[in-house]
Amino acid sequence: MDKLQMFNKSQIKNKQFAELDLRSGDTVRVHQKIKEEKKDRIQVFEGVVIAIKHGRGINATFTVRKISDGVGVERIFPLHAPFIEKIEIIKRVKVRRAKLYYLRDLRGKKARLKQKKFEGIIAEEEKISAAEAEVVQASEEKAADKVSEVKK
Repeated sequence: MDKLQMFNKSQIKNKQFAELDLRSGDTVRVHQKIKEEKKDRIQVFEGVVIAIKHGRGINATFTVRKISDGVGVERIFPLHAPFIEKIEIIKRVKVRRAKLYYLRDLRGKKARLKQKKFEGIIAEEEKISAAEAEVVQASEEKAADKVSEVKK
């Protein structure tokens, strides 16, 4: 490791952002500190990550896009900036591109990314099969009661 790489690693303040598994297609909420005259406040920007550039190093940036009042708004955040309080990953979507610049040209429902829920489908199937098992068990008990009444 050369001196430049060692210096870049030493400059990273928030190790949590370096280890954050941020991907293109993620819906994120970025909490940014803003100084206005004498007081500080936190502004939240929520949108879809359309690009991550320059790896995970000190120069890493990510682009977040949202639609506000029908107008597309994009912001580029440095990953290790001191004014970023926290980054929340709200939703994860599987995409097949590293840069989602094609979302800029799409409008309305076409601009939405399709979310694939594998766990949700499995959980629903298990609930249905458990409910079916209860119905079958109840019907078997009723049938057994009717048979015992007929024998008497």
